[in-house]
This record gives sequence, structure tokens and C-alpha cells, in this order.
Amino acid sequence: MTKLTNRCEQVSLDIPPYIPSGEECRLFEMAWMRQLPLLLKGPTGCGKTRFVSHMAARLGLPLSTVSCHDDLAAADLTGRYLLKGGDTVWVDGPLTRAVRDGGVCYLDEVVEARKDVAVVLHPLTDDRRILPLDRTGEEIAAPPGFMLVVSYNPGYQNILKALKPSTKQRFVSIEFDFLPKAQEIAVVSVESGLDEARVAPLVDLARRLRSLRGHDIEEGVSTRLLVYCACLIDSGMSVKDAVRAAMIEPLTDDPDVKTALVEVANAVIA
Repeated sequence: MTKLTNRCEQVSLDIPPYIPSGEECRLFEMAWMRQLPLLLKGPTGCGKTRFVSHMAARLGLPLSTVSCHDDLAAADLTGRYLLKGGDTVWVDGPLTRAVRDGGVCYLDEVVEARKDVAVVLHPLTDDRRILPLDRTGEEIAAPPGFMLVVSYNPGYQNILKALKPSTKQRFVSIEFDFLPKAQEIAVVSVESGLDEARVAPLVDLARRLRSLRGHDIEEGVSTRLLVYCACLIDSGMSVKDAVRAAMIEPLTDDPDVKTALVEVANAVIA
């Protein structure tokens, strides 16, 4: 059994780096050891997917990631019958493969999927830990090494796309947010290669733009976009052009809002 740790470390070049902001690494390990499903919630680009990749690698578990979308149905996760060489054969979906073989199955932005997906997940998120396959008549018991992790962005919730309380209460939950300023500077610098002194004003700008979320823009600048911007600057692009391409254009298509964001950028970054 893997020994519990109090912090995340990059112990191998094969493990994606991750800087923790609290006890999320320890909680993940405990949830895996006790076979508990895990729900991650937080804004886009704050590190949820990197966190799952890091933890799966640390624990030596295979990772199957599914990016959920409007057309994702339960059958896309469990599997379906397909024609192969003139025969009709059953082909497991990513969730079924993970349940059969063990490992982490990560459903990113689970609220984007169709409603029948939640029905499939319920038997896996209680003491039964089973996956019924109605089409094949199977009932697959999840092995001890299987873990279900889902994520969503509460900021995008609405009446039509919201995780029901009855579903949320089936998971242990971790709330993510953007890192404190000093930690975010360090992360962006390491990821991009740009020195921290040049990253600092970019983080200041990102924090300023995030304060406009829900007013002029729907979402703030993610840490991911910050890394993209720093990479462009490190490759020789001017700060002005990099900020425009990576921190303003992705946020809005409205010309007036873009102009306003450029003015904010010019005020923050001299």
C-alpha cells in the first residue's frame, strides 16, 4: 500500500509536476485507499486535470480521461455493440475498461454530459461499486485499484446543467481555485521557462482580469493561459502581442470589451 504523504513532490520525471495549495494530495490518496469517489470543483484552468494526472502517476495507476460534452451519452462510457469483420461484437467504453482493469477514470466537466451518465455512475459511487451493463447482462464489480474522479466548474452551472445534490453527495469533494500570487508566479515560470521577474506582471494582470469575471467577461484568465502567454514571451514575442493572443483574445469576441481589456493590460503592464 502506498504510504500517505503530506505534500506533492515531483519524485520522477514521469510524474507531471504539481504544486499543492493545501491537503488535496493527501485527501486523494486517502480516497483511493478507502475506495471513495472524488469530485473536483473549480474554475477552468486552475489545475484540476494536472492534479489528477500527477496523483495517478504518483500512485502508479493507469489514467483514463474523458472530456465530457453535450453529446456524450452513457453508452460512450460503458460501450456498445459494433460490426467487426461481419460480426457484431461488444466493445468496452473507457469507463468499463477502467472498472475491469483498475486505475483512475477521470470525467472532466461531467455536467456537460447527458443526464443518463449520472445514472450509470451512481452504482459505482456507493458501497456496491458495481457497473451494470444492461446490454450484455453483466454486472462488473470494481477492483480495489479502481477510482472514479469527476470534475466540473460551478461558475458555468445553470438550471439545465447543474450537478444534482443527490449526485454531489455521493462524492468526497475538493474545491480548487487559482494559486496564491507567489505560487502562481513560480508555477508559470517553471512551466514556461520565463524568469519570475517577467512573469510577475503577467500574474498581476491575470488577477486584475479575474476580478472582472461575471461583468465584462464570463471567465477569468486561467493559469493555463498564463503559461501560454509566458511561453510566447520566452520565445521572443513582445509582451503586448503575447498578452493580446493568450490573455485577451481567448476571453471575449466583443470588440468593445477587447478594447477595455487592452486598456487594463496597458495600465498594469508598463
